[in-house]
Amino acid sequence: MTSTTTPHEPAAASGTQPAAPHRKPPFLNRVRRGRPEDPRWVRPAFLATLVVIGALYTWNLTSSGYANSFYSAAVQAGSESWKAFFFGSLDASNAITVDKPPASLWPMSLSVRLLGLNSFAILFPEVLMAVATAGVLYAAVRRRFSAGAGLITMAVFALTPVAALMFRFNNPDAALALLMAAAVYCTLRALERAQTKWLMWAGAAIGLAFLVKTLQAFLILPVLALVYLVLAPTSVRKRIGQVLLGGLAVVLAGGWWVAIVELWPASSRPYIGGSQTNSFLELTFGYNGLGRLNGEETGSVGGGGGRGGGEVGWDRMFTSTVGGQISWLIPAALILLLAAIWLLRRAPRTDTARSAFLLWGGAMLITMVVFSFMQGIFHEYYTVALAPYIAPLIGMGASVLWEERARAWASLTLAGALTATAAWGYVLLNQSADYVPWLKWLVLIGGLTAALGLVFVTRLGRPLTLGVLGLGAVAALAGPTAYTLSTLDVGHTGSIVTAGPAVAGGRGGGGGFGGGGGAGGGTRAGGVPPGTQGQQGGGQTGQPPAGGGFGGGTRGQAPGGGTEQGGGTGGGTGGGAGGGGAMGGLLDGAAVSDEAKQLLEDSDGFTWSAAAVGAQNAASYQLATGDPVMAIGGFNGTDPSPTLAQFQQYVEEGQIHYFIVAGGFGGGGDGGTAAEISTWIQENFTEVTAGTSTFYDLTQPVSPTAG
Repeated sequence: MTSTTTPHEPAAASGTQPAAPHRKPPFLNRVRRGRPEDPRWVRPAFLATLVVIGALYTWNLTSSGYANSFYSAAVQAGSESWKAFFFGSLDASNAITVDKPPASLWPMSLSVRLLGLNSFAILFPEVLMAVATAGVLYAAVRRRFSAGAGLITMAVFALTPVAALMFRFNNPDAALALLMAAAVYCTLRALERAQTKWLMWAGAAIGLAFLVKTLQAFLILPVLALVYLVLAPTSVRKRIGQVLLGGLAVVLAGGWWVAIVELWPASSRPYIGGSQTNSFLELTFGYNGLGRLNGEETGSVGGGGGRGGGEVGWDRMFTSTVGGQISWLIPAALILLLAAIWLLRRAPRTDTARSAFLLWGGAMLITMVVFSFMQGIFHEYYTVALAPYIAPLIGMGASVLWEERARAWASLTLAGALTATAAWGYVLLNQSADYVPWLKWLVLIGGLTAALGLVFVTRLGRPLTLGVLGLGAVAALAGPTAYTLSTLDVGHTGSIVTAGPAVAGGRGGGGGFGGGGGAGGGTRAGGVPPGTQGQQGGGQTGQPPAGGGFGGGTRGQAPGGGTEQGGGTGGGTGGGAGGGGAMGGLLDGAAVSDEAKQLLEDSDGFTWSAAAVGAQNAASYQLATGDPVMAIGGFNGTDPSPTLAQFQQYVEEGQIHYFIVAGGFGGGGDGGTAAEISTWIQENFTEVTAGTSTFYDLTQPVSPTAG
């Protein structure tokens, strides 16, 4: 079906410009909306791809146990208390919240309410988000490009290693990626006919994304607004008004929760975790906002300078620490983006194909720039935000250049993109010398051979052409596919996780693809619910898996690389309560012995069965016992909540039974409230041991007048 005027470019629309005489690329003449013209295989292929993604991401899902116990504890709390659900509290008694808004926790909490507290109930909603994201990306690409472009987009997204990691993990990043993809999709719909409702839906998606991860949701707002203002098929005045209405939708969708929290009396709601003044606005613009850009996150642990995720600079996305997570196809995406914009340089101003490239490409570029130069905390898994932008650029770019392959420059560009992908894939695979050593040669040699075939593709017969395309696809996707399968084959626990195998100068530790390589990981009890695999031993460094396969076991990575020493409570007695904040207790859960669990479960009648410095320590005991555990100082142990006076009042009123001595973490720094509370407890209450763990019984002062 052809048309001289596409339905996305109404001839009578104000502000449109006639196209200069030139030969239109064939894909500009096609209507891609109704689908009656689709071949019979398109819909089954789309549905089958969704099923495969869902099945692939569900396989071995529960090997991660409770994954990040920090968020799992909040999910457990939200499944028991609607107040904790609304605020995102770490415990059902609502002492303190997580250091993010709660929207990403809501689907998981509802799942746990329905299915009970277990690993599958917590993590399966993330898998559904992966399927939804793939569907949104297909729908966005398919409205203007071929079915093949949409299916390529889905495959590239699903086989991105960091996507395979985070869409099976309970951090907020998966929900953020889904909503960002939805925002771009809605903007593309708005651009077709200058429809206000779709622009407002895009704003609503951004606003809800703000309730997932605050200001990161606004990274692509300038791109969406600018592209619409310049390219929408209506008058300038109407465009401005529509963008303002879209901004209003952002405020309404994200602001309602903020307004309620800020207006709610602080005395009757949980403390806002991550803030120093019990204010969500301070958290938004400080620790989770400008502090991430300039490195001045008040209440954080350590200095600035781009902590985690490699050195700050333009090449950060390509370093050994980050590259294997996301960068496999970035060179090709950049090449295809530039080529497509050149191809469409003479298209009408309102052409939606060019708008699509500008939206996805602009979103990718602005996110890459911010990630590359942010001075504050940065973790490798943040790069999952790029996956929904890279995949459409590959699908759309490959599709339009393939249709233009009769032009020498188009076939050469395709060959150049494949050459860059093969060369960069070789570099990334070479960073892990013991990881499937033959694979890098397959990628390099296969990719270069296919690239040569693309140069002469118009002279090849159909069988050779299909062979070139197949070889090129294998060479381009073999590296990320291997990393993805390695990621799926092992569990991941703790606060900092990475995809794929261990690499030189980076983290990771999946097993080898077909044997060898990689460091598997021991499982920490803080991330493993009852009935799932893993060792119940805090502080154990994981061992490489025995035998072949993609790996095995569970891992959680620490900043130094490799597997982290768990923050178990099984340390010595006494002074551990007031010690410095070692990374083990900060970033990973604690091992909870049967004796410790039995001790805490005998706490009926208490608001909190125990209190511990640092959210990960508290979360581990809360998940093990099902009873609320107060996290003194929030995630880092540095939040001024509760104060010493407030904690003393809780103890006097008999609301807290035990204080947990977390071996290797506690105190939150000299002079902090956590250190004051720890010191006061040590001086005034009776020490109790359970197995190898140490507690203080806050109902048993050391003398009748103590405390």
